[in-house]
Amino acid sequence: MQVEVSVQDCFYSCPEDESVDVESELPELPLAGAIAAGSITNDSITLAPIPLEKWEAWFQDWLEALSQIEQEEQIPLNLDQAYELSLRLTDDAEIQTLNAQYRQMDKPTDVLAFAALEVDSPQSEEMRSLPLYLGDIVISVETAQRQAAEQGHDLSYELAWLAAHGLLHLLGWDHPDDDRLMRMLSQQEALLQVVGFATRTG
Repeated sequence: MQVEVSVQDCFYSCPEDESVDVESELPELPLAGAIAAGSITNDSITLAPIPLEKWEAWFQDWLEALSQIEQEEQIPLNLDQAYELSLRLTDDAEIQTLNAQYRQMDKPTDVLAFAALEVDSPQSEEMRSLPLYLGDIVISVETAQRQAAEQGHDLSYELAWLAAHGLLHLLGWDHPDDDRLMRMLSQQEALLQVVGFATRTG
């Protein structure tokens, strides 16, 4: 299994006070319709950046682990298939815009996931020979930093936790009730253990 992750990190790859053009930087699904985020500064953010290589390794390990389990709500994963996804690390202002546009909730949130596939999407032999695009994950680093401080763990853990949550959504997982939410959170715990994080106690 090969995984290609496109990471757009506004706090490290976008110079301070430079406008971020969402339409030109994000893939055509479905974020191309989002408005530009405007100026993003990192004066109030203290981060230890997670390099692209680590993100790719995490998603690779997560998809390999998820390919070994069978969940009826999950898109079947094949170890012989190549996968692609997009991860955008942004601020509260941009994620609030996306949250309002796509979920009609005009407030910041921690993570949004835009799946490219349906659970029951047919996959032809021709499709299996090409990288399969799973979709887009958007994380607000500002919200992640607040949540990490509130729960007493570091930012890297919180970003990994939110990315794992977003990945599960891309694969068809959801939490419409308490039982499904607990199953999803339990799976997130397992995924973080796969990449070396201790079980969350907060």
